[in-house]
Amino acid sequence: MTKPRKSRAFVSLLLDVGVPLGSYYLLKGGFGMSAVAALGWSSVVPVVRTGWGVWRQREVNALPLLILLANLVGLLLGVGTGDARLMLVKDSAVGSLVGFALLGSVVAGRPMMTATLKPWLVKGDGGREAAWARLRAESPAFRRAELRFSAVWGAAFVAECALRVVGVYTFPVDTMVWLGTVVMIVTMVCAFAVSGALGAGPMVHMIGAAVASDRAPESGTVVVVAQEPEKNSSLAGSTHR
Repeated sequence: MTKPRKSRAFVSLLLDVGVPLGSYYLLKGGFGMSAVAALGWSSVVPVVRTGWGVWRQREVNALPLLILLANLVGLLLGVGTGDARLMLVKDSAVGSLVGFALLGSVVAGRPMMTATLKPWLVKGDGGREAAWARLRAESPAFRRAELRFSAVWGAAFVAECALRVVGVYTFPVDTMVWLGTVVMIVTMVCAFAVSGALGAGPMVHMIGAAVASDRAPESGTVVVVAQEPEKNSSLAGSTHR
């Protein structure tokens, strides 16, 4: 991962995890807000950030749009009922909706995580882009790996949702605010590892092999051209004799 990508990942983690977590305890402990109010205000930054991302793309991308709508609906329900636990379940609802949507896209043969995965694998390289398109059209193994990548993330989101719901109605609200973040981080780490091993990793190797095979004929041509003078010299020598 390059430095710009690492920086973007760090900023995303800070805005989506660090700011909501820190602001909840600051608003509740430092400013004396109720758990409901603190949870509501601490959710503003992720909601605004997701909304900005959807607007900036200027195109319908199902995954971020789904996350934005689920966040807004859960936030309104929590504030309307005054139930802090319901607001925490909102995060689980977002995860479950995303998870089931990903699994549904796998069943339909149109994996939603491809929009996120492809830029990381092709890296803006024309050769890798062409290799991706060819493999996706011609290689069943490549398509299976692509489906597995989204399937792993879908299953991870659903499992995280189940764990969060159990935790919300088992632990105190203040405990679950940070514990839910721990569950999310652990789930993402596991999903990265498994989806990389079953999906992204094999796809990287296949793309690399396809790019290498595309360049091989060019190298062969260079070798033939380089040997041509020797053949001509031998022929001239035999003619002279």
